[in-house]
Amino acid sequence: MFKKIIILLALLAPAGLKAQPDQYKAATEKIGQLFEWINNQYVDTVNFGTLTEDVIRQTLRQLDPHSMYISKDEVRAMNEQLEGSFDGIGVSFNILNDTILITSAIDGGPSQKIGITGGDKIITVNGEDVAGKGITTTDVTRKLRGPRGTNVLVGIKRRGHAELLTFNIVRDRIPHHSVVAAYKVTDRIGYIKLSRFAAPSKREFDDALKKLKNEGVTDLILDLTGNGGGYMNISILLANEFLDRGQMIVYTEGVNSPRRVHNANARGEFRTGNLVVMLDEISASASEILAGAIQDWDRGTIVGRRSFGKGLVQSQLTFADSSMLRLTVAHYFTPTGRSIQKPYNTNDDEYARGGVRNTRLQSGELTSETTITDDMPKYTTLSQKRTIYGGGGIIPDVFVPIDTSFNTRYYRELIGRGYFNQFMLRYVDRNRQDINHLYPTFALFDQNFEVTEAILEELQDFAEKEGLSKNPDMFARSREHLKMWIKGYIARDLWEMSEMYEIVNRGDPIFLKAVEVLSEK
Repeated sequence: MFKKIIILLALLAPAGLKAQPDQYKAATEKIGQLFEWINNQYVDTVNFGTLTEDVIRQTLRQLDPHSMYISKDEVRAMNEQLEGSFDGIGVSFNILNDTILITSAIDGGPSQKIGITGGDKIITVNGEDVAGKGITTTDVTRKLRGPRGTNVLVGIKRRGHAELLTFNIVRDRIPHHSVVAAYKVTDRIGYIKLSRFAAPSKREFDDALKKLKNEGVTDLILDLTGNGGGYMNISILLANEFLDRGQMIVYTEGVNSPRRVHNANARGEFRTGNLVVMLDEISASASEILAGAIQDWDRGTIVGRRSFGKGLVQSQLTFADSSMLRLTVAHYFTPTGRSIQKPYNTNDDEYARGGVRNTRLQSGELTSETTITDDMPKYTTLSQKRTIYGGGGIIPDVFVPIDTSFNTRYYRELIGRGYFNQFMLRYVDRNRQDINHLYPTFALFDQNFEVTEAILEELQDFAEKEGLSKNPDMFARSREHLKMWIKGYIARDLWEMSEMYEIVNRGDPIFLKAVEVLSEK
């Protein structure tokens, strides 16, 4: 019953316990004795599975912020994110008025193929009424996902149809895209946003780049803001797209892990065009590997804010029950020798509560670059011999302060309580047909649709009914930002994420600076 803990201690032994066999033996025996006493003498029944997992998690917290235990269920969810696909019916949905509202059917997925579309509402699943029953997102996932080739029968309520429409959907493999947006910004500038480094990311990037180059794009903005990382090998493959043969991408090294170097092979498809990489304080790990290589070789310009600073390499070790230990075994280093990992301790607020943005905002780092580089070690780039900085994370070549002008208390509550998202679901559901009729293409919508004062008033009225009191002064500060996102949400629900980013990027200071940098080049 404590086998996992013994295995964990054995795995940790090389890092510090192996040299003290008596101490290691005493530790394993002590843990065993503890569980034996609990089993034989404790007053109540104990769930040893849960207890074991708690002990493992607490042990790993003493090591570093990135060594972690992953339960069997968490492994399955993690694999779906990183492998880039899952089995299901192929829809994006939200819960609206206790009803499953389909916001869009995934292109080429089983639902789209049989005629299900955005705006449809799922009322029954396999004959069971699911509307008005307090259904949750977890419930929907459990009911609609399943092995490919299996069937699910759904009853659909569609505007203009009095009766339920019945669809028999055969589940299939559904892609989970990591390239969430790609579009042409100007005649020669293209934009690709990568949300994570997953198994299909290289293929998706290649497809997006090929499409943009066919449209005449010669310069590229690669958006890694908000990208927390993923597979190291994928970041190496993508960095290879921009570098020449023999140029180092990254190397790893640890006490028990010999130095391992990864170099480019000159097979990349974008080795000469002008390049800007967008970063922010959430960009981490694999994002930092790619951005560090680009910066060290002077291959492109890094625009934005200092990245998170996650430069520890984890090895995945699987227990017999399919749960997993992710153990830190080495450090990432950029080609100039910079360690990507920022300093940390086991009580680091940025790690403990994910508070990197708040912590850096309070320190002034997000509003002034001088606070970042004052005490940072200096390095020299490999081609142009420019000064760059180490100390954790990738410090951009062009700093862009965070924009907090719109971020009032009213705005935070409007977003944080979910009122904005709920309003948008209702608005699009109610007006989908009219908008499609007036603007049959995104180009027409983009050029001609205006977020009116009536829509803004409707949003405030809705939030007030939900419990958020109006605040005209605060709303005025957030007005233009909200107008941009209202239009972006409508574009997302009627078209794709690329169309949403085409709208909202016009209000993103990092994106605007990236375009400016490429325009100057």
